[in-house]
Amino acid sequence: MAGPQARPRADQAAAVAALVHDRARVLVVQATGWGKSAVYWAATSALRAAGGGPTLIVSPLLALMRDQVGAAAKAGLRAATVNSTNVQDWDAVFAEIEAGTLDVLLVSPERLGNPGFARRLPGLVAAAGLVVIDEAHCISDWGFDFRPDYQRLARTLLGIGAQTPVLATTATANSRVTQDVARQLGAGARTFRGTLARSSLRLAVVPGLTALQRYAWVADALQQAQGSGIVYTLTVAEAERLAAFLAGQGFAVAAYHGGLETAARQSVEDALRDNRLKAVVATSALGMGYDKPDLAFCIHVGSPASPVAYYQQVGRAGRALDDAMAVLLPAETDEAIWTYFATAGVPDEARVGQILAALADGPLSLLALETATGIRRGRLEGLLKILAVEDVVQREGGTWSLTGQPWHFDAPRWADLARVRAREADLMRRFARGAGCLMRFLQTALDDPDPHDCGRCSACSGWLPHPGLQPGRAATEAARVFARGREQVIEPRKLWPSGLGAKAYKGRITGCEEGRALAFADDPGWGELLRPLFAGPDRDAPPEVLDGVVALLARWRRSWAARPVAVVPMPSRDHARLVASMVAHIARVGRLPVLDVLSAEGPPPAPDAASGARVAALLQSLQLRADAALPAGPLLLVDARYRSGWTATVAAARLRDAGATAVLPLVLQQLP
Repeated sequence: MAGPQARPRADQAAAVAALVHDRARVLVVQATGWGKSAVYWAATSALRAAGGGPTLIVSPLLALMRDQVGAAAKAGLRAATVNSTNVQDWDAVFAEIEAGTLDVLLVSPERLGNPGFARRLPGLVAAAGLVVIDEAHCISDWGFDFRPDYQRLARTLLGIGAQTPVLATTATANSRVTQDVARQLGAGARTFRGTLARSSLRLAVVPGLTALQRYAWVADALQQAQGSGIVYTLTVAEAERLAAFLAGQGFAVAAYHGGLETAARQSVEDALRDNRLKAVVATSALGMGYDKPDLAFCIHVGSPASPVAYYQQVGRAGRALDDAMAVLLPAETDEAIWTYFATAGVPDEARVGQILAALADGPLSLLALETATGIRRGRLEGLLKILAVEDVVQREGGTWSLTGQPWHFDAPRWADLARVRAREADLMRRFARGAGCLMRFLQTALDDPDPHDCGRCSACSGWLPHPGLQPGRAATEAARVFARGREQVIEPRKLWPSGLGAKAYKGRITGCEEGRALAFADDPGWGELLRPLFAGPDRDAPPEVLDGVVALLARWRRSWAARPVAVVPMPSRDHARLVASMVAHIARVGRLPVLDVLSAEGPPPAPDAASGARVAALLQSLQLRADAALPAGPLLLVDARYRSGWTATVAAARLRDAGATAVLPLVLQQLP
């Protein structure tokens, strides 16, 4: 399984025997690199030799599926995949299954939503000689990476006959997750659990760095780090920013996240595996299943939300090395990000009620459902996934409909989940403080039966990798210059939402041009200056921020078709003084008149309102003063923050209606 001289461990052999001889349902919880895949390759070989059907593996990541096809070949097995990237190959794959020439079929969980695959699933399940649910923590509500699509498919597969053995595997399950997955496997499920200690990993925490210092620390570390590795970030924006900075410092790096096209992700994976990259700057999208045995380091710029998630990610490193480093650089913005992702997956009873009421009259498309409920697209899609898992709604083609299954908001369940996540966040805070052995802390957090001090981590030995507690001045200055010299482009809205009822606001949007923001979200160049402005009482922008705005305008002017002829402040409920100070400074430096011609009346739109509801509210509240006289030419529209873009778009429409030739939005901060 790992070469001609390799021999299985006793617990590997026991797991294989339970599957092959006892036709049991088995849960394997073992450290990354232990050899969980070897169990299902060996079991597949034995079952196929005895005349059994092909093994059906449910895998949550395309990267893992690609790796597994190659691993199966090394084990002498013929494997193929069914996923969103190879629909054209499905007929050939299913023909191989019918012919008995395919040993392993790997399936992505999202395929259950494909009608063509759903029709074939009963036949696949009936023919399967073994079912494998890889990364099984994803099917548990209590797992750090719960995925509704994955849970739904797993439940379907777990309904197969008792004679078909089932194997669930994970490296990242505490006792609660382990018990939940075992419960789903059914009565009599056998659990094989070993120690999660990783002797090859040297853990360290470097606290107290500013955002710019974290960038500089990574740059200094890469100068001396041996081999190649992964630098993890919490957000897509951070991954792209940090990758751009490191590339500018001469490092061979690439960004990796779920927003990339499949081909691009595969290209980055291959480049890292072949050591053509020093590092990949990645979100959690490059976590489960990615296999590079000689990965030498994992650096986290920001803390994952739980020790479980952190362990899963650092487990990529040191599989075939005696010494690999895993370094955490905690950030002051970590907890806000944790909160955002934690709340995004919890259903809101009132919102669900709106969805069910809208579907009561018949099937609706996603767009029609968004219009009917007023729930923004991302939130709506998340709620529909949760309801689909509970068989309350179903998707057929491009529409959603009710199944007839009643829905009950399980308040105790969601409250319990919130408490669990709060405890995990508290554990991560303690880990980031570095009190006590870091490896022992992770083992204890994952309910390892044998936690012990490693003697190697920064808490045990005082060891820290280069550059230690502080990066060099040169790297820090380079990070500052990079971060404050970036162009944060604001893309204008393209189309008005449907159902507004206003003839003037239909179809393509004109007049609101490409804009600029000084910073995006937690931008390292400006975050520490902007955070107090938005967290505390309304006040003037400090001189350093105003200078940054002027520098931004100087860069931006190179792309203007014509220079703005005036500055227009956006009416602000929370940051009127901040906006006024920006407008006054821009007007003074640019020798431009200030046109205070917009007013806002009535309540603002709900924060999570859909586009149609938001625009309808803005059309009511945001007005151009009756006595407004606008000069001919472009106008600079200044606001404190920009999120959905609809406020700036409606304001631009009002200004265009009064004769402005173009409107250029300028804000301090763009929010995700």
